[in-house]
This record gives sequence, C-alpha cells and structure tokens, in this order.
Amino acid sequence: MATARQPEGATGIGGGKGGRNRGGGTGRRRGSFRAVGRALHFPFTGTARGIRKATHAHGAGESGLGKLIELHGVNGAGDMMITVALASTVFFSVPTDEARGRVALYLGITMAPFTVLAPVIGPLLDRVPHGRRAAMAGAMFARAMLALVLSGAVVTGSIELYPAALGVLVASKAYGVVRSAVVPRLLPPRFSLVKANSRVTLGGLLATGIAAPIGAGLQALGPRYPLYGAFLIFVVGTFLSFTLPPKVDSAKGEDTALLAADEQHLHGPHLKPVKRPGLRTVGIAVTHALAANASIRCLTGFLIFFLAFLLREHPMSGQSAAVSLGIVAGSAGVGNACGTAVGAWLRSRAPEIIIVTVVGFVLLAALTAAAFFGAVLVAFLAATAGFAQALAKLSLDALIQRDVPELVRTSAFARSETLLQMSWVLGGAVGIVLPLKGSFGLLVGAAIVAVGWLTTVKGLIGSARHGGHSRPDVA
Repeated sequence: MATARQPEGATGIGGGKGGRNRGGGTGRRRGSFRAVGRALHFPFTGTARGIRKATHAHGAGESGLGKLIELHGVNGAGDMMITVALASTVFFSVPTDEARGRVALYLGITMAPFTVLAPVIGPLLDRVPHGRRAAMAGAMFARAMLALVLSGAVVTGSIELYPAALGVLVASKAYGVVRSAVVPRLLPPRFSLVKANSRVTLGGLLATGIAAPIGAGLQALGPRYPLYGAFLIFVVGTFLSFTLPPKVDSAKGEDTALLAADEQHLHGPHLKPVKRPGLRTVGIAVTHALAANASIRCLTGFLIFFLAFLLREHPMSGQSAAVSLGIVAGSAGVGNACGTAVGAWLRSRAPEIIIVTVVGFVLLAALTAAAFFGAVLVAFLAATAGFAQALAKLSLDALIQRDVPELVRTSAFARSETLLQMSWVLGGAVGIVLPLKGSFGLLVGAAIVAVGWLTTVKGLIGSARHGGHSRPDVA
C-alpha cells in the first residue's frame, strides 16, 4: 500500500506542481502580452483620453460643444489631406510658369463659380434650420465621395479635377457656415461665444497641424493616397455629425438677419422698416467689424497665392522653394494659433478696439515688409496676418453676441461667414494676377488692408466710445 500510495502521491504532487508551473508560466506570459499590448495602445488611447478631457472641459462635454470641437478637428484634418494632394498636383508637379497657368485655370474654374454660389449658401441654410446635423453630415459625405473622384483625377490629370475641387470647396464652406450657426446653440453655462469659438478654432488648427505631415508622408507614396486618407476622415466626420445634441436642429425663436447698419442701407424687399429685428437694429459696430474682418481675410487670400509663386520663383536666401513656403506657412499657422489663444484670454473685452488695433498693426507690418522686403519680414507679415485674422474674427463673434438679438444671431453668423469667404476668394484672385515683384505685391496687400481699416476705424471707435448695445458679460 505504501508503494501504491507513493506513486499516487508523487504523481499528484508532481502533476500539481507541473500544472501550477504550466499555469503560472502561461499566466505570466499572458500578463506580459497584456502589458505589451497596453504599452502599444497607450500612445493612442492615452492621447484619445487626453483629447477628450481637453475638449469636454468646463461644461463643454455636457453642452455638446466638445463633440463639435472634435468634429471640427476631423473637418480640418480632411481638408488638409485634400489640400496636400491638390497642391502637389496643381502647383509643385510642373515648372513655375506652367504652374501659374494651371493655378490660374484652377482658380477660374473653381473660385469664380464659388463666388457666385457663396452668397446663396447662407440664405439656403437659413431655410433648413431643423436639419443642421444632416447638413453637416452631408457636407462631410460629399467631400468623402469627391475625394474618391479626385484620387483618380490627380493620377490621370482629367478634367474631373476641377468640378470635383469646386464641389469640395463649396461643401467645405457650407460646413463652415453651418458650424458658425451651431456654436451659439452649444454654449456651456457662463461661456462666452468668443471663448467657445476659440476652442473650436484651436481644435481645428491642432488637427490640421497633425494631418499636414501625415498627408505629406502619404503623398510620398503616391498622389492618390492623401485623398484616400481624406475619404476615411470625412466618413468618420459624417457619423460624428449625428452625435451632436438634438438641440442643434432646433430653430426655436430664430429669424433671418439683415446685413445693414441702419435704415439708410435697406434695399430691395427690405426698403421699408420691418418689425422683426436684424443687424440694422443694433447700430454700426457689427457691420464695420465685418468690413474690417473682410479686409484681413482678403489679405490672407492674397498672400497665400502671391507668396506661393513669389517664393517658388525667388526662394528665401539659402533655402529651397518648398522650405521657403513651409517657413511662411508655419509662421502663419503659429500666428493664427497665438491669435486664437489671445482671443480666448481677452474674451469679449473692448472688441472694437481690438479689431482697430490688430488691423492697424497688420497694415504697419505690410508697409514695413513692402519697404524693406526680405525673408524675415515676409515671415513676420504672414505671422501677423494669421494672428490678426484669428483675433479679429473672435472679436467679431463677441460683437455679434453682444449686439445682435438672439432671435437672429445664428443667421448673422451664417451670413457673415459667407461674406468673409468671398473676401478670401477675391484676395486670392488678385494675388494670382499680379506680377511677381515682392515690394510691389506687398504694397498692394497693404492697400487692401488700408481700405478696410480707414473705412471702419471711425465707426468702430465711435461705437466703443458709446459702449455699443451692451449685454451682460459672461466668462
């Protein structure tokens, strides 16, 4: 019995130990695999959690503003992918003279129809206030499909490139108009409109900055790959649009705004005073601020196209054309981000004075760059224009919040955004036709800003002196 029990005990103990060893070894291996998996996933999951925490802070998650910030980031990333693909195809792939002709053709076929269509976008979207989520999703889905069309056109060079690019442009601006109209519906408690817009803009800038090198890497694989990336991004944006809160589609208490400063500017069907409120009922601050913003937006469109060809023909000292353009584009991006951050810090303090100051500063920078043309001053002008565009737009947002009745505020945002986009198109057209002479071109840019500044400064300072139509400030 002892000898019988011994093998049983030995086998049991040995088997148990062996089982525990195998189990322990397997458990340790599984634990190691899980640890490695967590380490590999952390850069993505950790980054995602960090982004979600930042976008949903201070009540933005509860109000739905956080989801709009994320959606706008997706929008910026997708647009950047398409920009990289088109810029490489239309601009960088051919000699300078031919590139100028191709870009002129591109502008003629896409921008000219867009200039006609842009004024229709705002009023058209006014008619679908109950379908804003669907409109944003439609703009995303349209660009996803057009990205696939462009992916074939950039390889074959077919004529499909131009109508598809026009469609992308119109869909992008339609999204921008709807997004401007949506923001007031998603304000967290004690959140100013300028602060909310600064968060949305920063989210888009960060996503654009991340997408740019990724798009360049995909472009190195082939001209169609950034467009495949854009397709995937916009498909994600299509679904994200429907995650916005249902109150986005509410039009309760809204009406259509009139872009007129006073009764002397009424025309057409509004020749006689109307009972419902419009921008004409709030004085001249908003319309003058809009004109000043239009001059800056016109300048940025001008600089984009003028400097693109100028620096390709005459790069900065010791730099290639691509590096020169990268320096200017990076300066503009940094300036834009800084202007957005400063706007969030200033909130809605004296928006008229802020607009007058930044536009005057841009005018001074443009005149200086024209008089002492050089690489450093060109980069400084780009940064100044980016800074002023962001800060002046946020100040315009503050004025609309302060002076425009809530009944027509979303309509005012839609119409003002359309006008600013048209100004950018006009500036780009001027930039493409000018001779490539640095000082002369920047002097033209200075003249564009001077017209906007001189025609609005008196009205804005007068409005600031009288306090405008003040409303209770919010944080």
